[in-house]
Amino acid sequence: MEASAGLVAGSHNRNELVLIRGHEEPKNIKPLSGQVCEICGDNVGLTVDGDLFIACNECGFPVCRPCYEYERREGTQNCPQCKTRYKRLKGSPRVEGDDDEEDIDDLEHEFNMDDEKNKQQQEPQENRHITEAMLYGKMSYGRGPEEGESIPQFPPIITGSRSIPVSGEFPLTNGHSFAEQSSSIHKRIHPYPVSEPGSARWDEKKEAGWKERMDDWKSKQGFMGADPEDVDPDMPLNDEARQPLSRKVSIASSKINPYRMVIVFRLVILAFFLRYRILHPVPDAIGLWLTSIICEIWFAVSWILDQFPKWFPIERETYLDRLSLRYEREGEPSMLSSVDIFVSTVDPLKEPPLVTANTVLSILAVDYPVDKVSCYVSDDGASMLTFEALSEAAEFARKWVPFCKKFNIEPRAPEFYFSLKVDYLKDKVQPTFVQERRAMKREYEEFKVRINALVAKAMKVPPEGWIMPDGTPWPGNNTRDHPGMIQVFLGHSGGHDTEGNELPRLVYVSREKRPGFQHHKKAGAMNALIRVSAVLTNAPFMLNLDCDHYINNSKAVREAMCFLMDPQVGRKVCYVQFPQRFDGIDTHDRYANRNTVFFDINMKGLDGIQGPVYVGTGCVFRRQALYGYKPPKGPKRPKMVTCDCCPCFGRRKKSKHSKDGLPQSVVDGGLENDDKEMLMSQMNFEKRFGQSAAFVTSTLMEDGGVPPSSSPAALLKEAIHVISCGYEDKTEWGLELGWIYGSITEDILTGFKMHCRGWRSIYCMPKRPAFKGSAPINLSDRLNQVLRWALGSVEIFFSRHSPVWYGYKEGQLRWLERFAYVNTTIYPFTALPLLAYCTLLAVCLLTGKFIMPTISTFASLFFIALFISIFATGILEMRWSGVSIEEWWRNEQFWVIGGVSAHLFAVIQGLLKVLAGIDTNFTVTSKATGDEDDEFAELYAFKWTTLLIPPTTLLIINIIGVVAGISDAINNGYQSWGPLFGKLFFAFWVIVHLYPFLKGLMGRQNRTPTIVVIWSILLASIFSLLWVRIDPFVVKAKGPDVRQCGINC
Repeated sequence: MEASAGLVAGSHNRNELVLIRGHEEPKNIKPLSGQVCEICGDNVGLTVDGDLFIACNECGFPVCRPCYEYERREGTQNCPQCKTRYKRLKGSPRVEGDDDEEDIDDLEHEFNMDDEKNKQQQEPQENRHITEAMLYGKMSYGRGPEEGESIPQFPPIITGSRSIPVSGEFPLTNGHSFAEQSSSIHKRIHPYPVSEPGSARWDEKKEAGWKERMDDWKSKQGFMGADPEDVDPDMPLNDEARQPLSRKVSIASSKINPYRMVIVFRLVILAFFLRYRILHPVPDAIGLWLTSIICEIWFAVSWILDQFPKWFPIERETYLDRLSLRYEREGEPSMLSSVDIFVSTVDPLKEPPLVTANTVLSILAVDYPVDKVSCYVSDDGASMLTFEALSEAAEFARKWVPFCKKFNIEPRAPEFYFSLKVDYLKDKVQPTFVQERRAMKREYEEFKVRINALVAKAMKVPPEGWIMPDGTPWPGNNTRDHPGMIQVFLGHSGGHDTEGNELPRLVYVSREKRPGFQHHKKAGAMNALIRVSAVLTNAPFMLNLDCDHYINNSKAVREAMCFLMDPQVGRKVCYVQFPQRFDGIDTHDRYANRNTVFFDINMKGLDGIQGPVYVGTGCVFRRQALYGYKPPKGPKRPKMVTCDCCPCFGRRKKSKHSKDGLPQSVVDGGLENDDKEMLMSQMNFEKRFGQSAAFVTSTLMEDGGVPPSSSPAALLKEAIHVISCGYEDKTEWGLELGWIYGSITEDILTGFKMHCRGWRSIYCMPKRPAFKGSAPINLSDRLNQVLRWALGSVEIFFSRHSPVWYGYKEGQLRWLERFAYVNTTIYPFTALPLLAYCTLLAVCLLTGKFIMPTISTFASLFFIALFISIFATGILEMRWSGVSIEEWWRNEQFWVIGGVSAHLFAVIQGLLKVLAGIDTNFTVTSKATGDEDDEFAELYAFKWTTLLIPPTTLLIINIIGVVAGISDAINNGYQSWGPLFGKLFFAFWVIVHLYPFLKGLMGRQNRTPTIVVIWSILLASIFSLLWVRIDPFVVKAKGPDVRQCGINC
């Protein structure tokens, strides 16, 4: 793509395509020189003379030397494509059959290899035959074949139906037509397995036996990886470059075995405890007893769903040096896979442009080949402020990126680098560093001033709307009704830094929005980015980041590639999830913003099962997994010999499907009559992916890449098409493809669908955190964030994708993984028993009753053992995970605070939305604290929200109950103190857990806002008076029974 192509805006449905700025002449695309072996996927390599290794001089089928030598020594000695016997080449040992040949090792005089090399340098070689066929047939927009060209044989899925033509032809200023650029599309040289007309094409299905033998031999030799479960850990490896790129690190048995024993012990004790509680009711407080039993059973089920997915925790190590040795050989082009990085933003007033710019700058400076990185920024608010801020960031990147790479600084987000309170001279040896750092800091300060000026200007919108510098009205003046917009800021042309080095691509994208269309918020924006990136760059892997999550570790992408590109473990990995780390959190983390227990304990446990859940940001995806494809199948296991008389043994025969979802009978060449209807529905790619030939073509390219025959103008036209508001109509987007719709927490649904298809995910925790973001440290903001997450879980629970009942048909989701997903959807419902239990404790103090009868010494052992097992579980978890006791305790406290506030309102709001269709919102209002210079001033700011009422009411009720219980014990004497201690223990348990909430209400001045006090006292008084009216704890005076003994008794 061209960096100077200008802003392109258009609407496919309205036949509009507008180029706002000039389009320069496209730059010639450089052909790739690397060739890949069609057998093992390794680089073909060079001969001893430095020439490209060619195994077969008849057809040029690309095979590396190890595959060539194996086939000559142990195989049929024939080329897999043309069936010609391999001839001995220079440097190869003789085998049986070579005696009949002349004693000449090289055959370079038989063919003019120089002419072949010249052709190779002139022609791009990264497409597959099926891709070129589709582009030839559908992206020419009516162009017929040139004279002398032969029309290729298209697959059935290509000729089935034609896409809707895109109107509004995009003019080219250089005079080169699209037909001229693609006139030589059908010329082929090796390494493409496409022969001339009349010759036989190598059918890998018919040669499956040969290929399986080859793969087995190369696995033993270390040339390629096998399935992780079938790899011998003691397999000898030839050299460092062929060793695994990562490895599992199991938790030490001295740490994990006691942890598992305590879990089992706690489960047994819990069973005895519940049995005792059920068999020993409280006759004078049957309502309180029954309510407590229901709550305790729910707590037990919730604990099981949360605890057992942590049974197999693991850690992982990566080897970045081996990654470089394997894919970045000296003197050769980098063979690392390309990565498209997505950044999403909506409102620049809530998500400051300076924060977004820092995230983009950290991406552009990442330690990865620049031609392999493309950054796409989705502006779902169509804001001119975001557009202009990105333009400023692109200009500043020309200075910032070379500075980062020259001095190898970390982090590479300038705002956070210059704010580090560390010795920035440590490990710096270049004498010019101090001078250049000072100059760069001045440049960044000027950059901040320009961004702040743009923000100040955007505060007041002109009546006529925003006008661009060239006098053109901004297309996104109406944020709810605007065309799609694409601007390439950095690219091959014009995308160079101050030292002349190429910069990664930077693309601004704002999808089309029209009234009456469902846009699906962030999930819809991410799906639009998937399609537009597939048309423009089509990298096989994608990294998505929130606009406030910058790259803290410049090698983060390489860390992910150690898993995704590892031939031993990468084939079945759908994504690599990194933990979330945050800046700007107070020292004591009052509201558990770091969420360390989840990221350092739960996610490690899931990594040992089928992989961690997707948490919405900091995740590197495999593009094919987001397209709804299933993972490749490993070697078949021996079938179990059973009879068909008993259904308990053996497994039902399931219909086999190929990698792309087609029936295996179709791939193998045969088609039964019963499969015809299924074939017609599955082969209609356009109905599945949408009416864009260019995008459908990209889905067939597993290794990514864009066909070189496509002009930038044609690609931009298709890109505008795929982000149109009606593109997803009657397709599977949001249902089976991309980010899944149906919940505001689309991340959980998206990862869940992938795991149900059989993919696994990886949890990567490098020593230096890969990404860092910002988290709300204010109490009200934090509660509203938790409310949004919990509401999304409730929506998933009531949807058709609920883990409770979805995904059993395919049987690919492991049971412990399902437990974890079920727990992520039902945890908000724990708010109901938690609120009831916290209220029961105050009721017991006010009424003088208790939820348990008087227990014996033997029964008390159950309670003591249960509490010991609870504490032992937490202590052992902290021991093997490295989580501190303060972080663990903050998590426990906020579990109660969030449970009785945000989770409660999420359940209510979710039920209203699902059952009655009522959508409710809880607003947050802020009051200034008067101390804006404090780093944690936001921590003490009070923002009123209805979420504050339930926990405040619980605090007041329990405090009143404690006072009433102690007063009653003082009045009734010494004998009433014994039963009181159990009630006081539970009441203090509630108060201690709500203590951070109480501190948040007090603020810096330790004053609780009047409105909170009034509401809480009102509710507490009503509740207390109600119970006093029903059953007061004051002893009633009773007179004599006159009917028995009379007046003179």
